[in-house]
This record gives sequence, C-alpha cells and structure tokens, in this order.
Amino acid sequence: MNRRKFLEQSTQLSIAAGAFVQSPETRAKNHVRKSANEKIVIGVIGCNNMGNGIMNHALNQPNVECAAICDIDTNIGNKRADEVMRKQGKRPQLYGDFRKLLENKDIDAVIIATPDHWHCLPMVEACRAGKDVYVEKPLANSIGECNVMVKAARHYNRVVQVGQQQRSGEHWQSAMQFIHSGSIGTLRKVHSWANFNYAIGSRIVPDEPVPAHIDFNQWLGPAPLRTYNRTRHHGSWRFFWDYGGGLMTDWGAHLLDIALWAKNIKTPPLSVAASGGNFYSPDFAHEAFDTLSVMYQLPDYTISWEQTAGTQNGPYGRSYGLAFVGNDATLVIDRGGWELFPEIDKGGYKVPAIPKRSGKETHEEHVKNWLECIRTRKETNCPIENGRLVALYAHAGNIALRTNSRLEWNEAAQSFGKNEAANALITPTYRAPWEFPKI
Repeated sequence: MNRRKFLEQSTQLSIAAGAFVQSPETRAKNHVRKSANEKIVIGVIGCNNMGNGIMNHALNQPNVECAAICDIDTNIGNKRADEVMRKQGKRPQLYGDFRKLLENKDIDAVIIATPDHWHCLPMVEACRAGKDVYVEKPLANSIGECNVMVKAARHYNRVVQVGQQQRSGEHWQSAMQFIHSGSIGTLRKVHSWANFNYAIGSRIVPDEPVPAHIDFNQWLGPAPLRTYNRTRHHGSWRFFWDYGGGLMTDWGAHLLDIALWAKNIKTPPLSVAASGGNFYSPDFAHEAFDTLSVMYQLPDYTISWEQTAGTQNGPYGRSYGLAFVGNDATLVIDRGGWELFPEIDKGGYKVPAIPKRSGKETHEEHVKNWLECIRTRKETNCPIENGRLVALYAHAGNIALRTNSRLEWNEAAQSFGKNEAANALITPTYRAPWEFPKI
C-alpha cells in the first residue's frame, strides 16, 4: 500500500477531534508478535470500579506496565494513579481526555471501562491509533455503534477482547461442553434471568452544581446535554437510555452470551417480543425498565429473559442465572457453579445424576487471555463479533418494549424492516462537536 492510499483510507474514519494518522511502518510494527518476555504497555480509559479491576488483573500478569490513566473525575484519576505507583513503582500519566492518552506511542493496548455511551469513540480511535483493546460489555450503547466498532477492529487488524468474561471461565466452558455433547438431550429452551436490588436506581433528588473534580461536559460526550444530577452519574448512569440499557444490557450481555453459546449461534434471532415496564416505585430515578420479559425465537429453540429489579430472589434459588432445558435434563448455571436436574422416566433418571460443579471468578483469566492474544495475534475468547451479536440481542429486547412491537432484524439491511420507530433507535445522534465515526 502506498502512502497516499493509506492516508486516504485513514481519513475515512473521522471524529470531531481529528484523526490519528499512522505511517504504514508504524502499523506494521504494531502487528509484530511480542514474546512472553517483552513488556505490554497499557492505558486505561475509565478507571473507577470495572476499569480499576481490569487494570489490576492486567498488572498482576508478568511484563505488563500501565503508562497512562484517563478519567473525567480527577479524584478518581489521582487515586488510581497513586495506587498504580505503589503497585509498579512508576506513576502513570493522568489525563482527562482519552484523545491525549491515545497520542502516546508507547502504549500498546487500552482498557475501555467507561459508561456504555462512551465505548464506541475511544474504541474506534484506539484501533486507528494502532492499539489493541479490552472493552467492557455491552460492546456499545446502540446496535449502530457496535457495527462501526466491528468494522474498525477488522479494518485496523486489532486484537479486541469484549468483557464477557464467562467465555474464559472453566466451569462455563465445561457446562457448554456438557450441553454440546448431547448430555441433556435435545436443547429446546433456555431461561435466563437477573434480579437485583441495585437496578431500580437511586431515589429522585434535585439537580445540583457540577462538582469541581468532574468534567461533566466531557462525561456527557456525544450524549445529549443535561444538567448535573447524581442519580444519572456514577453507577446509576446505566438506568438512563442516553448512557445504558438497564439490566437488559448490563446482565443480558453476560447471560444471553451463554444462552447463544449453548448452540454456537452466530446469527440474530428470528423475532423478538417483550412485555414489562417501570412498576416498582415512582420515587426512584430510572428510565430503563425495572420489570421486563423478553422472548427470542430461534430456528430450533427459544431463549427467554426475565428481570425484576428491586428483588433478589429468582428461579432455583439464584438471583441470576440460566436454565438449559433439554429432553433428558435441565442444566442450571451461575458464577457459583452448575448443576444438573435429570428428567425422570419409568421411575429412574434419564441421565445419571452428577455432583454440582463449582465455579470461580473469571475476570483474571479473561484479561490473561487478552494479553496472550496481544502477543500471539490470535483471536480472543470473546472477539468483537461475539460482543456485537450479544449486544444486538440485548438492545433488541429493550427496543421491542420501547416501541411496543414484535421485532424482526434484517441483518443484510441492518434494520428492523419497516418498523420506523425501532429503526430510529439503532444509531444515536451525536451531540456536537462529536461526530459518529465512519470507516
């Protein structure tokens, strides 16, 4: 590829702040495999709860250094920078604007753990800057953003891990192997559910001045301009459509992933239907649904999703989980482990009973897999196409209820057919000066 052709392709992906243009030599250098003894230098964009956890899992691995941290809250940023200094003996550079972090040519890879509405632009720009990416789930706050993120990852040949960490968990893998082997018989239904008290949001409070340590305009980014209210900020942002999709995308991104993994589904559902609403209490600030039931029709089985925010009880004594219903047995799983409930026929079990299999936390294994793939340039356990597919399922569940319609996704047209109300929710309108990225 000559320089002129490369620059023409580079400028196709534009954002308000300008392009990060690399020479062909720089891009080639970024694609060279790293040996196990070579250092991987990371940057972190969004370093509060999830970002901090993922960063520390990365720093627990050999030959990993954090060179830079970006957060719009200087209190959090300074706290994390001090913690990293104590951990690695070198203080990372602190930024309030992710674009400045991406200009650092020493950084090989970035962790993006911002609110969902801020996943797309940093991820696309990181790919353009020649950096590999770990991006939290759901992949983005809209289907349209997910689509352009997939294009960016493949166009720039980046290693991307989506934070659906169950894909790297041993007990999740063993459960899928058990189902794939036919040990529960023909799989006909998958029930998934998530019931959590936190998902009703916070009690309604008045707006207030923006705290001095928060760059609220930068936090809003491409989302609509709003006055500051703490119920829409740290933690609770996920319950407002501008920034997140509630439990449907927060936990649906995890559990629907496993429901699709059971039959290695790579395609959208045939149809999506939903019912529910906000029924818990008018005293709590949230837009995303506190009560939601979704049914996904697939060619030879169905997936159901249930959420009841403000409660902690659920089927099989679990506040969240999945039940895989086969002809011969039902397999039930959560992060604590999985167990089998055999069907009874003629006074006996159709399949042998087995002891409950225990599980464990899988974030570290997921981060370790990402770092290994940065070195080998192999596919991660949760590649971006998988993150996009699961996000499509989750967003479609919300969109079905928001538009009160049964949806059918047309993958070729990237639309919900002639459903104008649903199509209007596929791609957000970015607030100036930010622009929706294009490849």
